Amino acid sequence: MPPWDGDVRAARALQAELAQQVVLRDAFPKPLRRIAGFDVGFEDDGATTRAAAVLLDADTLEVLDQQVARLPTRMPYIPGLLSFRELPALLDTLALLQHAPDLAFIDGHGIAHPRRLGIAAHFGVATGLPCIGVAKKILVGAPRMALHDMRGAFTPLRDGREQIGWLLRSKPGCLPLIVSPGHKVAMPSAPELVMRYVTKYRLPEPTRLADRLASRRDRGHARDED
Repeated sequence: MPPWDGDVRAARALQAELAQQVVLRDAFPKPLRRIAGFDVGFEDDGATTRAAAVLLDADTLEVLDQQVARLPTRMPYIPGLLSFRELPALLDTLALLQHAPDLAFIDGHGIAHPRRLGIAAHFGVATGLPCIGVAKKILVGAPRMALHDMRGAFTPLRDGREQIGWLLRSKPGCLPLIVSPGHKVAMPSAPELVMRYVTKYRLPEPTRLADRLASRRDRGHARDED
């Protein structure tokens, strides 16, 4: 990626352009062999971006590889443009993995974004990898129906008339996840794929393990939600 030049208008225009390249149909290998979780945290009072990737066996969830990349943070936090801040470190982390995953789970939004290009969509378009965004709070849109407190329950997240993702109850008694396709994953497939890798925790294993590796809450700063 080119260095951040401070042009917010140009970045938003690029988001709109890249969003047109997002593929919203299933184009991942079947059966899946390897999956990965990616997350970003910040260290040194935000001066260092720390990205983590965890590669897992898609059947057993055995950890096959895990990597961390650190880069100087290249731009400030700007609402709606978080992917430009996080993507360089994520790309470096991907390059360190022994194998590319068949499907990536990204801590953050896919198309559930004002310009339909959250970090999972941006990462997917940049790499060509099938991606799903798994976020912890709504950035844009609203659910149309109440969500049942049953494991695996989900309801559409809509922005106006357009469906942009799902609210997914991965664990009863916990707040739902915001799940949206990032790239090469169809809307109906996203919640099923996330639930396939949920064990006893709220987060699916790929992003749960990546979150632990990236956040380092005892020493660093967790990422801003966007």
